[in-house]
Amino acid sequence: MAQSNGVTSEPAITTMNGAPVLKPASTQRIGNQLRATLLLQDINLLELIQHITHERIPERVVHARGTSAHGYFEVTDDISDVTSAAFLNRVGKQTDLFCRFSTVAGRAESAETVRDTRGFAFKMFTEEGNLDWLFLSTPVFPIRDGAKFPSFTHATKKNPRSGLPDHKAFWDYFTHNQEGIHFLMFLFSDRATPIDFQHADIFSINTYKFTKSDGSFTYVKIHLKTSQGVKNFTQDEANQKAGVDPDFQTRSLYEDIENQKYPTWDVFAQIIDPVKAESYHINIFDATKTFPFSEFPLRKFGKITLNRNVDNFFAEQEQSAFSPTNLVPGWALTPDPIIQTRALAYADTQRYRLGANFVQLPVNAPHNKPFTPLMRDGAATINGNLGGTENYFPSSFYNVGVAAQYAQPDEEQFQGTVVNFESQVVDADYVQPRIFWEKTLAKEPGQQDNFISNVAGHLSSVTGYKGLQVRQAVYAMFGKVNSDLGKRIETSTEALITQNETGTVTKDLNNIKISKQNGVKNGILNGNSHNSGMFAHKNWN
Repeated sequence: MAQSNGVTSEPAITTMNGAPVLKPASTQRIGNQLRATLLLQDINLLELIQHITHERIPERVVHARGTSAHGYFEVTDDISDVTSAAFLNRVGKQTDLFCRFSTVAGRAESAETVRDTRGFAFKMFTEEGNLDWLFLSTPVFPIRDGAKFPSFTHATKKNPRSGLPDHKAFWDYFTHNQEGIHFLMFLFSDRATPIDFQHADIFSINTYKFTKSDGSFTYVKIHLKTSQGVKNFTQDEANQKAGVDPDFQTRSLYEDIENQKYPTWDVFAQIIDPVKAESYHINIFDATKTFPFSEFPLRKFGKITLNRNVDNFFAEQEQSAFSPTNLVPGWALTPDPIIQTRALAYADTQRYRLGANFVQLPVNAPHNKPFTPLMRDGAATINGNLGGTENYFPSSFYNVGVAAQYAQPDEEQFQGTVVNFESQVVDADYVQPRIFWEKTLAKEPGQQDNFISNVAGHLSSVTGYKGLQVRQAVYAMFGKVNSDLGKRIETSTEALITQNETGTVTKDLNNIKISKQNGVKNGILNGNSHNSGMFAHKNWN
């Protein structure tokens, strides 16, 4: 920056209304000394302080810790026989996208390599509007009843009294909601500690619909396979990395893109015929289940490449907003109760975080030109608010029509009785977890042992009040998956608890001995009331 006597010829620092600031670090006061009184007429100081106290916005309830990048989706294979989506209508066609990758349970500044599901959100800027994908690093979800989402979220976060991680609440929740056992099998495998985002596969979790303009449709689940290969940390490696570099996964993605090592994923559709789905033994709308590739093979149709980092982390990553309701013709929701619940929650939480006009923010705005005469005004309207266009429809004062309507799929013509329904856990809910344990993990050297160690390490902190009751319920739950699995988890967990208690007692006795020795040296003998505090932490969880 060219300067002459401290004055720049380039744009200078100003107040927020554009007036120049001569001395940005100075404050107006009576008298040229530190003890002098400041003046409230110092507009620069007032703006600086009042702005910094308003810099933060509410963090996301889940997926608070994240990072972002830009890239593009490219059609690699023709899929026009099952969907009329315009962005998929030609091999080689590219669509710009923005993505946000995240952990789920942690706060915004939490360590990234901890055991957790990873979220993968993509915003496709298609010619027919934005299409949002909100996917995860696990192929299944922990619940299939939307009303359970608040309880699941609370149980995986910190204790409302102590503000500490509450493993007891975590396991107590899952023993009462055992449809989540399939999710737990993935969560406590090494798949839940990926080295970074680039080395993880991605899954849609929910069932969507590919639709055509003639009203025909197929069900579809989306799978993204990393081109970098799947690579995971062990628990010890993840812990070590979290302590040394809690931002490791953000750093890894950022540096790869900066160094032009652009990460890519191949995109597949798992097509499920609606007629077959009606009689299939697995409910197509059960997000706790997967569908076998042997019967429903993957069909490649695209590739995602990330090739540009964000220019401003807050403006793009933090203000980005995704919702399953951001759909385009050819891509539709299904009666899947979890995707229906997510459709309600996501847009609403973005309005809470960012305001009613969050879609107008540059990172969220569609690249086509949306025309929304009925949705006007509100805080922070930044797109001109459609000027003097009438704010009702239809109107004699502007010439606008509506898009050609697709034929109504038969599946959407419902008839029935309104009921209060909650799914029940049945024997079939343990079949796929059993396959994952007996076949998938068994084929991967050391992975069954790692799974046992991961569960036992987490569960061994469940002690104190009702701790044994919760642990026994956990052993029984895993025993329904595989009897040997339940026994091995029990043996390892109880051994760790005994080891921890023995080590704690030994350490505390040594501390008491040292404390008494120091007290005698100082002419004071420390009493038991002081030393009793050494055991107070044991039962926090």
